[in-house]
Amino acid sequence: MNIEKIYIGGWFQRTTLQLSEIYDFVREGTSQLKLDKNKLKKMKDDLELVNVEYGIDGLEFIMLTTISGIHVKIFEDGLIVLNDGNVNEFSLFQDIEALAAYYEKKLSPALTYLFSLGAPIPKELANIETVYPYFIVLNNAKEDQIQALLSRTDKQKYFDFKNKHYDVVRGNKYYFINNKTNDSHQVERYIEEQIFIREFKGQLHRYLNLHRIIWEKIDEVKESASVRGKDIIAFSSKIDGYRKTVNLIDSRINQMNTYIKTREKIAKSDNNLIESLDLIGYRYETLINTVSYMQQIWAMTKNYLNQAAKLFDDLESSITEKSLDSLTIVTSMGVGASLIDLFTESAPSFSSFGILYFFILAFIGYAAKKIMKRISENRKYEISDIEYDKNIK
Repeated sequence: MNIEKIYIGGWFQRTTLQLSEIYDFVREGTSQLKLDKNKLKKMKDDLELVNVEYGIDGLEFIMLTTISGIHVKIFEDGLIVLNDGNVNEFSLFQDIEALAAYYEKKLSPALTYLFSLGAPIPKELANIETVYPYFIVLNNAKEDQIQALLSRTDKQKYFDFKNKHYDVVRGNKYYFINNKTNDSHQVERYIEEQIFIREFKGQLHRYLNLHRIIWEKIDEVKESASVRGKDIIAFSSKIDGYRKTVNLIDSRINQMNTYIKTREKIAKSDNNLIESLDLIGYRYETLINTVSYMQQIWAMTKNYLNQAAKLFDDLESSITEKSLDSLTIVTSMGVGASLIDLFTESAPSFSSFGILYFFILAFIGYAAKKIMKRISENRKYEISDIEYDKNIK
């Protein structure tokens, strides 16, 4: 059985401006930003590139070739597709691991550092372990050979798809594509779109899960019947942290509509994808609808977060007001002591007893202030908010 190539890939929002920055980096190991020049040079050398090309195929892209024969295609919208043709049936899984290792340990860290300045990636997304779809392209393989490969990998077939150019058998993490002609470009275009769609959907799913996590974290705070005064500032800080994350993700989601619509337009005008559009074409519309849904979900999350922030701002104001009341009491004690001095004949003079009297008053004032602060910190403040039935979805 002849295995032509293996493919993996990923996607994260980029633009043609960032593609130009990548182009400068892979050619010269430089950047116009204030990054460590030595680190940039080392990361560029670690990529082991022997050829760099710039092209246009619907979208602008950069094609990289490494010493070991790995090919990397980076598109202006952020899609990255890697393939390796130096594979065989007996070392297939080692070859897949080597290709994934190049992506994870060399290419991805280099791009991460290149774009390390500016708006950050939310920490909830920064270290997510991605399970890549592995695409294994075969050349005129027999049905039993494909089934044998499937049994060594996913063991379960999710679906299959056939046209006159290639057949597709998909497991969970593995796609087996049997190329029945010598036209590998059609196969590659299908793989590119599948990687984009799968990564696009996966990113939306992560955003949905983050919405759930953040909503529940806010609920944990707001659903308490009461909260100690000393904990309110800590809760407010948490709310501010959630707000930063929500704003970052909200911006990312709003960008996604442009990417999916551009991909849809290019795919539907690409002759290499005509026969596979019956399989993947409807997914563009589905993903556009999903983006719209996510925009509404995050708008709700932002509103809920703002309500929580206002709630704790009001509680902080209440604590400040009570602290001022405590300070007034302490001040009144001092004024009272002064009045005693004025209206009694036994006012202490500058003597050992006078000094002792001064320290007694100071201690009383200090103790009163500490007691009032402790009472304020441990006072239970009621959290009043509208209750919702969470069983209604």
